[in-house]
Amino acid sequence: MQKVAIQIRENMSFEKLNLSNEILKSVKKEGYTEPTPVQMQTIPMILALRDVFATAQTGTGKTAAFVLPILQNLGKKSKRKDSKDSPRALILVPTRELAIQVHNFVKTYGSNLSLKSTVIYGGVSENTQKEELEKKPQIVVATTGRLIEHINSGSIKLDEVEVLVLDEADRILDMGFSKEIQEIISRLPKKRQNLMFSATQNEAVKKLANAILVQAVKVKITRENRTSLNVKQSVIPVVSEQKMELLSHLIGIRNQQVMVFARTKLQAEELVKHLKLDGLKTVSIHGDKTQAARLKALNSFKEKTAKVLVATDVASRGIDIELLPLVINFELPDNPQDYVHRIGRTGRAGESGEAISLICKDEFFRLKSVENLIKEKLEQNPMDGYEHEMGKRPTHDNITDEMRNNAKKSQKKPYIKKETRSRTGKKRKTTKRDSR
Repeated sequence: MQKVAIQIRENMSFEKLNLSNEILKSVKKEGYTEPTPVQMQTIPMILALRDVFATAQTGTGKTAAFVLPILQNLGKKSKRKDSKDSPRALILVPTRELAIQVHNFVKTYGSNLSLKSTVIYGGVSENTQKEELEKKPQIVVATTGRLIEHINSGSIKLDEVEVLVLDEADRILDMGFSKEIQEIISRLPKKRQNLMFSATQNEAVKKLANAILVQAVKVKITRENRTSLNVKQSVIPVVSEQKMELLSHLIGIRNQQVMVFARTKLQAEELVKHLKLDGLKTVSIHGDKTQAARLKALNSFKEKTAKVLVATDVASRGIDIELLPLVINFELPDNPQDYVHRIGRTGRAGESGEAISLICKDEFFRLKSVENLIKEKLEQNPMDGYEHEMGKRPTHDNITDEMRNNAKKSQKKPYIKKETRSRTGKKRKTTKRDSR
């Protein structure tokens, strides 16, 4: 791949990126005057129809970086004479929330263009989406699973796609959609423009990039796995029995909106019940919620009728909340990379934010994994009135077997007992891991 270095000038405007007047009007209407670094480096390359592989943190403007040039390229280029009015641009994303967000970007910035678009994802009526596809949209934003369902049912053809976008490519692969990606790519024309955007680069992401990108320009805005400088990070050591109380106390004394991350769906619902009993208007988003319930919760939070949004890692990417001041990790995630994406919900678009993690002794190894990943030691801020178990950070020399065992136990997913019937008809107990 070819690395690109574009001189970034202070006070550079969107006009310098050779965007059309129709798109510039939409950008100006949204209140943006200067492009972000990732937009400055990728938009000229995409306009030139180059393949691009971009790595940048969440909240750096990646969505507009590919949406704006795609809108311009499709708007000025006439469709094929033999066209069957199939989609010309396909944008693949990992989650429903991100699909909706990206589609809103497409509609907003393409408001002055005669380009149709639609979004398809699971959890809602497939028939309604088929009706939208029958309107012959030029741009389709989709999650992989639901897209394959539409392909198999014959409601969408991909043989006229001119540009493919994999947004949050690392997350798509983390969620186990590698085979689905391969299936979708096999349905696309071999000659097309390919764009990959990712917050991190691992071996799976690099392998996918090498498989689909052709003479791509490589853009890397920040070092991988680094958190935003706009986010103040800290740790509050606390005994596990006091976590719930401390969470309510922090939210109460700060009197500001907060997004709280839980590790499991069960824990998320327990937090909602606790915070509501403490008089805090709280909503939640996790994998067991229907899409309608998730949208209702998110809109309630965005409209500030809810003070607290509790979420599992299903929401650590793809949710754009303006001016979110605070993120609290009730528990650290199993995957330390998810920590980076969680706290990326605050400190966006140049604004400042804060991320606080509530840590008990048994979570020390998760904390250490996070610090090793981001190459930074998080500041510890014990709070008066809340005893804590961590004290000084244990070294490998004085970590006891009991501490290791407790840490391992704390990282296991909880089991839910479930009764099933054997082949003989007798009841027997089985266990099923609680998914996120």
